[in-house]
Amino acid sequence: MQEAVSRFVSDGDMVAIEGFTAFICFAAAHEIIRQRRKNLTLCRLTPDLIYDQMVAAGVASKLIFSYLGNPGVGSLHCIRRAVEKGIPMPLEIEEYSHFGMVGRYLAGASDLPFFPLKSYTGSDLPKVNPLIRSVKDPYGTGTIAVVPPLRPQVAFIHAQRSDIHGNTQLWGLIGVQKEVAFASDRVIIVVEEIVDESIIRHDPNRTLIPGLIVDAVVNEPFGAHPSYVQGYYDRDNDFYLAWDKISRDLPETETWLDQWVYQLPDRSAYLQKLGQERLDKLSPGNFMSEPVNYGRYD
Repeated sequence: MQEAVSRFVSDGDMVAIEGFTAFICFAAAHEIIRQRRKNLTLCRLTPDLIYDQMVAAGVASKLIFSYLGNPGVGSLHCIRRAVEKGIPMPLEIEEYSHFGMVGRYLAGASDLPFFPLKSYTGSDLPKVNPLIRSVKDPYGTGTIAVVPPLRPQVAFIHAQRSDIHGNTQLWGLIGVQKEVAFASDRVIIVVEEIVDESIIRHDPNRTLIPGLIVDAVVNEPFGAHPSYVQGYYDRDNDFYLAWDKISRDLPETETWLDQWVYQLPDRSAYLQKLGQERLDKLSPGNFMSEPVNYGRYD
């Protein structure tokens, strides 16, 4: 991860660390903080705790997002401080609906000039976001809202597994991982395990991201903690609850960043500090899928 961030993330980049509830690569965020990147534009459907921590560390100058909150808990207090008080630095925000962000990624992935959607009818978002515009439907049904393509310079995509070439397999709540990968200039895949190419070939329909668009592969077990990875570990709900209290207080937030990011050399040290007992509590148990016959012609 140290090498991937050092090589592929520069000050001023637009960075997407996606994953809808699951597959949120906190390991990438912490390494970006640790390497003290600056002036980043951060994109996500839900900023979640990951961007709250990055904003608290002062790495971001702009946020492109939909829905702002600590899921199931409340506000993201570090982002609120940045927006309302400029602490630790001012933060520009650009807000969309969830589908608006999906549309932006789809347009970026498909190399389209915009993406049309009807869900802004009656919404106030176009009043505060001038990039949500309307065009005349060429097929005669009136006007329709459109959003521009979103093309991050760098994307970190977390998944269960890939081979050494970056052919990446995901299952569970996939979100927009595939669309973000195809929309981005540089793609870093972060996986729980790197497997032999034969395993990928034996289950080809799970391969959402092909290696041909991947720039780097990082093997980082528990790299998405405190979010979850289907079949590998559950969501650490206690952490989400704890972050609400920590993030309300600026000195407490700075102390947490110091103890859990800056003072630790890498993710392995983070997991050691977290402790095996806590990791064991996140064991997801077993619920196996049924095998299928893809057939073969010799």
